[in-house]
Amino acid sequence: MTAADDFWVFAAVLAVAAGVALLGNLLRQPLIVSYIAVGILVGPVGLGLVSHEGVIELLAQTGIAMLLFMVGLRLDLHLIRTTGPVALATGIGQVVFTSVIGYGIALALGMDSVTALYVAVALTFSSTIIIVKLLSDKRELDQLHGRIAVGFLIIQDIVVVLVMIALTSFGRASNEAMPERVALTVGTGAGLLVGLALLARFVLPWLLHFIARSQELLVIFGVAYAVSVAAFTEWLGFSLEVGAFLAGMSLASTTYRDALGARLVSLRDFLLLFFFIQLGAQLEFGDASRQLFEAGLLSVFVLIGNPLIVVLIMRLMGYPVRIGFLSGLSVAQISEFSLILAALGLSLGHITSTTLSLVTVVGLITIGISTYLILYSKQLYDLVKRWLEPLDRLGRTRRLPADLVGRADVILYGLGRMGRSTAQRIAEAGYDVLAVDYDPQRVARSIHPRVTTVYGSAEDVEFLESLPLATTPMVISAIPSSNVDLVLLHALQHHEYAGTVVLSTLTRRDAERLRAAGADRVVEPYERGADTILELVREHADRDGPEDPGDGSDTPPT
Repeated sequence: MTAADDFWVFAAVLAVAAGVALLGNLLRQPLIVSYIAVGILVGPVGLGLVSHEGVIELLAQTGIAMLLFMVGLRLDLHLIRTTGPVALATGIGQVVFTSVIGYGIALALGMDSVTALYVAVALTFSSTIIIVKLLSDKRELDQLHGRIAVGFLIIQDIVVVLVMIALTSFGRASNEAMPERVALTVGTGAGLLVGLALLARFVLPWLLHFIARSQELLVIFGVAYAVSVAAFTEWLGFSLEVGAFLAGMSLASTTYRDALGARLVSLRDFLLLFFFIQLGAQLEFGDASRQLFEAGLLSVFVLIGNPLIVVLIMRLMGYPVRIGFLSGLSVAQISEFSLILAALGLSLGHITSTTLSLVTVVGLITIGISTYLILYSKQLYDLVKRWLEPLDRLGRTRRLPADLVGRADVILYGLGRMGRSTAQRIAEAGYDVLAVDYDPQRVARSIHPRVTTVYGSAEDVEFLESLPLATTPMVISAIPSSNVDLVLLHALQHHEYAGTVVLSTLTRRDAERLRAAGADRVVEPYERGADTILELVREHADRDGPEDPGDGSDTPPT
């Protein structure tokens, strides 16, 4: 095939990819599903434009390297710390339980132990890229379930890198050479980490200071550095994925991390297109059709079992079932890392193309369905919550003691950014505040001696019975959710609360709904902020505005 022919094939593949991706976007599907479908269309079972080797394979490997580089570059350990032990416990716990149960299911389906292990591990990992995109579109990244979900997804990313290190280090070693191989791997890995640490400490900050003067050069350096470290680690006996991840980590502490990451996102997405196209081209429909039962059973386990595992772990840690459910939907699919792991197992000779096809089909099913589960998560919870409510009796429940004595001047719901500042300001003014929140981490942090924090939910109607409503003149909600506020307002009305109810919301439409429902006052932070800015603009215009000569000319009057 000539270079001109290659170019026309490349153009045809991109045209098909754009068309299928547009259709997938209309169906609200992640691009991963569309790209794998493109691979099927242009692969051997379709148009036959793409083979397993050649330019597409090289671009696919580069795309994987850029993906792992970006994961390492944006590895936010601070987010793990801020979500507390729940990110670590949920992340590790879900990986362990899913692997064990999935391994048992795979063995029951007649797989050998090695194949069953690969399939089980592939079922544990969820896509950080897809989840962050969906939660960002729904504006739920800063909510409690969003922060917890991203926290344990980062834990999963770290685990999958460790798994790939172990596979590539020991995958080809014989039993006789295993002790020597382990020692050599540990020594080589330690030397690699020390070398990259020294590079990150003494060389990269100084080098990036000069490189960042040119944004184009910064992009070229990032790609070259990621690919070079990936190639070097592959030469050392590790995988290119591990090298690219470590390359990203070595730049994660620099001040140019965000600028570099922002400019490489589009390139990463473009190159990943070819990995998923290649993956779709490798899908063998003969194997896939025979594995529909296995793929269906494993998909049901991922779609139902994984979220349930997260709900149970979070409930045992004291989180409400609702938060566990919303967080758990983030693991109701397998990720691009699952597909990369299966492809790595195929290259090592541990599994066959049949197993790779099985994992790919499970990925297509779970990613496609879970997208809609996350988009309509709250409506879905309303449908299933009556079956999940018995789980609320599990674990430790931090509730206000029924025999609470004394009184509060204000009962405040919500200790987010607005609620915490509100509680502190009220307490500094000399009033006693009883603050309620369903985030144990927020409840544990002290605010002011006059602020008592307790664990509870604004949507828990029975919880109101333990509050000193009869002696508290005001209830405030700093939760900017009209649906939650309506539940709280109706519960207060049901208990015949005689005090003042102050609610908060972000939109004027929701404010009107809350006032119509009977709220005494509705605070609109955005509207107040806009009014304050308008006043500043008017003051500035009145003080510094140009003088009007009166006749529109520049000639002063005589």
